[in-house]
Amino acid sequence: MNYTAPENNALSPSIQIEPKILYFGMPVILVTTLNEDGTTNISPLSSSWALGHNLVLGMGFGGKCIENVQRTPQLVINVPDASLWRQVEKLAPLTGKHPVPDYKAQSGFRYEPDKFAAAGLTPVPSATISPARIAECPLQIECEVRNVTIPEYAPFFAIVETQAISIHAHPGIMAGGNHVDPSKWNPLIYNFRHYFGLSSALGHTYRAEV
Repeated sequence: MNYTAPENNALSPSIQIEPKILYFGMPVILVTTLNEDGTTNISPLSSSWALGHNLVLGMGFGGKCIENVQRTPQLVINVPDASLWRQVEKLAPLTGKHPVPDYKAQSGFRYEPDKFAAAGLTPVPSATISPARIAECPLQIECEVRNVTIPEYAPFFAIVETQAISIHAHPGIMAGGNHVDPSKWNPLIYNFRHYFGLSSALGHTYRAEV
């Protein structure tokens, strides 16, 4: 990594701040879900964590992704590497919701029924579930949704609990057998609305303010 910590970082006093967002360095994932017409939707997400084969996702409520999950409780967690940041950013202003909700339209979103074509990505059939996987993503995790919770204190998002059913990886990131080689795996990181790999900055999202 080329990151250099500020001088005297350990001794610098902290200040109280009120940032708009708390994406303080989260892996980007592309979640594919099944539309009502049998096609596959792609939704970029940056809120997730994993414990064993259980993965928990944060989804904006009212979007196409959570709508699809509530109807068909299956999804694929496609994990892009840093080289795919431009494709991810092409997806950022797109929504599968039609008509586009007012709050999304005000943020610059536009309706796109074929997000694979719009982002230059390739769908491939999943082994165990209905939504397609994304061929270009080095990691593809087919999941079944086990629980969806909408917090009373924050009804604008959903907490989606999933369980991995089938996991796929590109041979180029493997260390043999079932092990991903960390020296070959360079995930895309969403860092306060800027894209990073395990290196210097690559670019930023259209919503970045700095």
